[in-house]
Amino acid sequence: MGELHVIPVRGIPEVGPGDDLSELLLDAIRGGGLDLRGGDIVAVTQKVVSKAEGRVVAEGSAGKAGWVARETRRVVARRGDLVIAETRHGFVCANAGVDASNVAEGFLSLLPEDPDASAERLRQSLEASTGASVGVLITDTFGRAWRDGLVNVAIGCAGIPSVIDLRGTKDALGRVLEVTVEALADEVAAAAGLAMGKADGVPAAIVRGIRVEEPPLPASALVRPPDDDLFRQSPLEAIRQQRAELEEPAPFGPGEVPRAVLEEAIRAACAGQAPDGNGACVFVVTRLPRVAPVVIVPFVRVQEGSDRDATMVRGGMALQSVMLALHAQGFHCRWIDGSAFEAAVDAALNVPDGWIPVGSIGVGRPPDPSDAGAQAIAQAEDVDVSRFLREAP
Repeated sequence: MGELHVIPVRGIPEVGPGDDLSELLLDAIRGGGLDLRGGDIVAVTQKVVSKAEGRVVAEGSAGKAGWVARETRRVVARRGDLVIAETRHGFVCANAGVDASNVAEGFLSLLPEDPDASAERLRQSLEASTGASVGVLITDTFGRAWRDGLVNVAIGCAGIPSVIDLRGTKDALGRVLEVTVEALADEVAAAAGLAMGKADGVPAAIVRGIRVEEPPLPASALVRPPDDDLFRQSPLEAIRQQRAELEEPAPFGPGEVPRAVLEEAIRAACAGQAPDGNGACVFVVTRLPRVAPVVIVPFVRVQEGSDRDATMVRGGMALQSVMLALHAQGFHCRWIDGSAFEAAVDAALNVPDGWIPVGSIGVGRPPDPSDAGAQAIAQAEDVDVSRFLREAP
C-alpha cells in the first residue's frame, strides 16, 4: 500500500427524500475540481443516506424513546435515558441509531433499512456515471466498549471487503497469525471521519491509495455472531428480562445448549457457596425435549440442626445466579413446574436423605427477538419503583 489520501467532498447541498445521492455526490466532486479513480473508496455518512431514503421521521407523541423502542431488537444495557440496543441489522449502538443531530427540530433520523444495499446501489450508480471501479462505505459514529469517545464505523459496505481474514498468514517475524481478522471497512471509515464532521457539513470523503485483492464483503460480516459474544447482556438487563419472561413466557428457539455454557453458569453460581459446605447446592442437568431443551434441577443439603428455610433461600439464590449467568451468555431460561419430574430425577439419582430440590428451570436458545426490544423497554418502564424503595431509619 502506497500513500493514503483522505479527501473531503465539500459543497453537497441539503439532502431530501427521493434525492439522487449519487448525482449530488458527483456534482460536488466535480465542482470541487476532483474526480473519481479506480480503487477509490467513497465514504458517505448515514445521515445523508437516511435523508435521501426518507428515513427521517417526526418525533411525535411517543418521543425519541418510542422510536428507540421501535428500532430496537434487543436491549443490551441502559443507564438513565441512554439505551445500548441491538438493531435489526445486528448493530449494537446507542439508542438503536436514532439521532436528532443535523435534522430539523422535532425530527429524528433512523438508520437505513438495509445499509449494505444502500451502499451497493450507490456504488453501481457512481460506476455507471464515471466508469471507475470504486468502493462505497456508509458510515456512522459509534461508541466503543471500554473506551471513551466516538469513532466512524462502517454500517454499509460495497465493492471492498469489510473484513480481511489474516489467519494462517505470517507476521513480519514469520509467526503464523491465529486470530487476526482485520476490520478493513471500519479502518477506512475511521480515516474518512477525519475529513468529515457533524459540525463541518462535510458528509462525504474520498479515500485513495488502498489496494486490496480479497473479494467484496458487506458490512453485515462485521456483526459478531451471538455465540462469540462474551458481553451479550448487562446484569441489569438480565434481571429485567427474567421479569418479562415470568409475566409472559416465550417459547424456546431452535438449537442446542452447549455443555460449556451450562458449566460456566453453574461454576459462577457455585463460586458463592459457603466454603464449609453448609447449604451446598448440587445442580442436576438433564434433557427433557417435551419440557425444554435442557432442564436444571438444583438440590440443597439440609444438615441436622441447620436452618431449613435459610438453606432453601441459599439454594434459590444460587439458582437465580445460574439464570443470570445464562442470560449473560445470551440464552433463554425460565421457571418451570418441576412437580412432574423432580421425584423421577430424585429416584433415578438415588438422592441421599437430606437433599431437597429447590425448583426447576428450562434453558434454551432465545426466541426470535424481532420485537422483543420494544416489549422489554415498555415492561421496564411499567415498574413503579417507589413501591420498592424504603428510607433507612
